[in-house]
Amino acid sequence: MKKEETKTEDKKVASTNIKLIIAPRVTEKASMQSNQNAYTFVVTKDATKHALMDEIKKEYKVTPKAINIVNLPRRKVFVRGKIGMQSGIKKAVVFLKKGDTIKLA
Repeated sequence: MKKEETKTEDKKVASTNIKLIIAPRVTEKASMQSNQNAYTFVVTKDATKHALMDEIKKEYKVTPKAINIVNLPRRKVFVRGKIGMQSGIKKAVVFLKKGDTIKLA
């Protein structure tokens, strides 16, 4: 049991030192959602809701009301006559209470 406990503690420590938010996701849908206090970010594959909540509190000085996380799978694309793959991402939609804002760019 002690070995399993130390493994989970190591993962928690490792995830707090690494920046989980890669970039804000700037799309037409995301910009429309930001008017209703919902902001979209591209996050790392090992990001969790609780870890993201802590990082958003530190970085943007706001408290999220809720966070939804979505895994977008990779998909085939056809560009200039060649078939390729578009990499999959993990995105997080952060909902803030009325009056709070996040300045992106």
